[in-house]
Amino acid sequence: MADEVKSEEVAQEPVQLSLQDIATCVQMVDLCSKRGAFEGPELETVGGLRNRLVAFVEANQPKDEEPVEGSVPAEPEPVNEADS
Repeated sequence: MADEVKSEEVAQEPVQLSLQDIATCVQMVDLCSKRGAFEGPELETVGGLRNRLVAFVEANQPKDEEPVEGSVPAEPEPVNEADS
């Protein structure tokens, strides 16, 4: 009986999606594109989605705050063994 109540409480929580979550999606698209994850015919669709996500973040971002950034960590600089 207690399990049923807990399941209902969890199911009723609204799904939350923040501007930072959307900005992270934009970063993921950029990273995947940079790594060659998309084929030529897919680029127009992926790019269109990316542009809509960026437009949404920009339109909904409070004007007096710094731009929202995603949470994808920056890629480390590649190590050039010839420099060592």
